[in-house]
Order: sequence, then C-alpha cells, then structure tokens
Amino acid sequence: MQRGPIGRIRYVAGVDAAFPGGDTCLAAAVVWDVRQGEIVQTRHAVRPLRFPYVPGLLAFREALAILAALRKLDPPIDALMCDGHGLAHPRGFGVAWYLGVLCDLPSIGCAKSRLVREHDMPTTRRGAWTSIRHRGHIVGAVLRTKAVTNSIYVSIWHRVDLRVASALVLKCATRYRLPEPTRLADQLVSQLAHAADQQDCSRVRLGVQTRTNAVQEVRDLNE
Repeated sequence: MQRGPIGRIRYVAGVDAAFPGGDTCLAAAVVWDVRQGEIVQTRHAVRPLRFPYVPGLLAFREALAILAALRKLDPPIDALMCDGHGLAHPRGFGVAWYLGVLCDLPSIGCAKSRLVREHDMPTTRRGAWTSIRHRGHIVGAVLRTKAVTNSIYVSIWHRVDLRVASALVLKCATRYRLPEPTRLADQLVSQLAHAADQQDCSRVRLGVQTRTNAVQEVRDLNE
C-alpha cells in the first residue's frame, strides 16, 4: 500500500462512464495535475456492452471502456480516482478495486452516495471525516470537502491507505464538493453521452486531446 507523502502523487486520472443508447459504454479519463491545479490531458473511448446489468457488479459493465480510455493516456499517471467505490461496497469490491488491480495503480473510490451505511456523519468543517465500517473493518471515510455541504464517500483498495486517499481527495477538491479529477470526468462523459444521444454512438469521435484543447473543452463545459 502507498503510505508515503501525498506529495509523491502528482498526476491523478479521474474516470467516469455512461451508457448512451443502452448497448454501449462511453468512458472518459481526465488527468489532473495536483501541484499545478490544471488539466493535463483527456481521453475517451466507446465499447459495446458485454456484461448484463447486475446490482453491485457495475464495474464489469464499465471496465472495458474505462480501460480503453486509460490506455490512450500519456504517462506518467500516479493514481486513479473513480466515480464509485472500492472496499466500501456490499460485495467488498467496487470499480476502484477492480481498476486498481488491473492497472496496478493506487486507486481511490470517490462517490456521491453510499453503499455501506455503518458510519457516523462528520462535523460541518472542511476536512472533517469519520470512518466507514463494513463487517467489522474500516473500508473508507465520509469526508467533508466543503464546509456545510453534503459529504462524499472515499473508498480505498489498491496500493493506497485511507489517510493518503482522503488527503488527496481533499487536495483535489479545490472549488467544489467533488474533487476535480472525477468532477471533470463526469462533465466530459456527460457531454459526450449527450452528443451520442443525438447520433449513433459508433459515430462519436474517439478523441485524443492536447493540454490546450483539454483546458478549453472543460472551460466550455463550465460556461
């Protein structure tokens, strides 16, 4: 497990996925430079769905498209941040667990809602947190990234401990409740899914973005 200083992690790839058309998965990856506070690159990919919908096993529907997007990224990538869970999952493994093992990267789940309910709520102060427990084990944290707003749910698994994961999520939550890597990946995949709804998903351009284009793309999303 990664137990060193958080400063060693600089480039964080946030990932998210959507299902336009019902028979395809569209995934986006956004690399965030933690030190500079800016986007480095974005990638996206579309893959046909090959796994049925099974509650608790969404990772198997998303993984092929997310991995395809991640393979397009230029190195280095120091960690993954997923819109989902890791150990804080009823089955003990969510999308952050699955992707972390396949990519052999420190992997953090960062979700807007909870799947495991054994926890207290933190105070309203930014940075306050409480442990999430499942079957007698600490599997994540309820973290307040912005004062007097809803908490988010940080979940660990591969090559990262809870202290480093929570500190990294908090450091990436620069302006909003959600950390920038997953917030921006969610925005990008939503934009692409909307475009795919307007045309056949196979016609969505599988783009490769430069730093300049990536920054402009996200600025356009925020306008």
